[in-house]
Amino acid sequence: MMTHWLNYHHLYYFRTIATEGGIANASKKLRLGQPTLSTQLKQLEESLGQKLFERKNRRLVLTEAGRVALNYSNEIFKMGNEMVEAIHDRLSKNRIHVQIGALDSIPKAIIQNLVLAAYQTGVCSVSILEGKGDELLRELNAHRLDLLLTNFPAPVTEEKGIVSRRIASLDVIVCGSKDSKNLKANFPQSLDGQSFILPTAHSKLRHDMDHFFKINGISPDIVAETQDTAVQKLLGTAGVGLIPIAEAAARELIEEKKLVSLGTLSNISEEVWLVAATRKIENPIASKLMKSYEFKVS
Repeated sequence: MMTHWLNYHHLYYFRTIATEGGIANASKKLRLGQPTLSTQLKQLEESLGQKLFERKNRRLVLTEAGRVALNYSNEIFKMGNEMVEAIHDRLSKNRIHVQIGALDSIPKAIIQNLVLAAYQTGVCSVSILEGKGDELLRELNAHRLDLLLTNFPAPVTEEKGIVSRRIASLDVIVCGSKDSKNLKANFPQSLDGQSFILPTAHSKLRHDMDHFFKINGISPDIVAETQDTAVQKLLGTAGVGLIPIAEAAARELIEEKKLVSLGTLSNISEEVWLVAATRKIENPIASKLMKSYEFKVS
């Protein structure tokens, strides 16, 4: 029986050509000559006995066999990265490395609490990456993140092998600078016509706030929109406008009297979810946190 050996260099070059959109772009990325790449691709096709690309309108387009090969190569190199990371982190260091992603909108108190929980779980070092949801989900799915903090459950229909668990449901309050404390009286009707700094339109809290304003007959003056709670708090303390924010995220500034809580929004909460991707070799600390971590509101 004849055995077909796979040349992983050839497979890597093929994958780069496919993802970069052609030999010219792949050549620049890999810093290899175009003739060299063309030769490597031809050798892979000969080894597999299938054409992986066809030329259409001067562009290389994946054949059916090419699409199958690309799917497998993505999985192969993802697992290879996972293996290297697992061996490097689990065996070569005294500390296990835990990589955590968090949306900009997640209260910093929750990020801090999760990091402290990681240290309590085992000897580890922690990296934190903040950003947008779609970018962080890609990093998680590529195993460049172990855990992700979001304010929505992961879209399991789009991302295979992604699991989510709600770890907190936080009360939402309206805060303002100390000059706004007179608005406590007759809350929430006192909010009518006031300047507001609101989350951006794609967030759940923004939709909840729009609904709250509508059913209470409140017309806010929206002066700014941001998804970053740190920016919200800076603008709020500067008196630019009122901010709806999770009570846990504003507590420190309220205690320091830099912000004033005007009232709690009934039937509105900020949910926080912990998300992970299934892996062949699990990060033991991330795995334990995924199973048992809960954010306790003190």
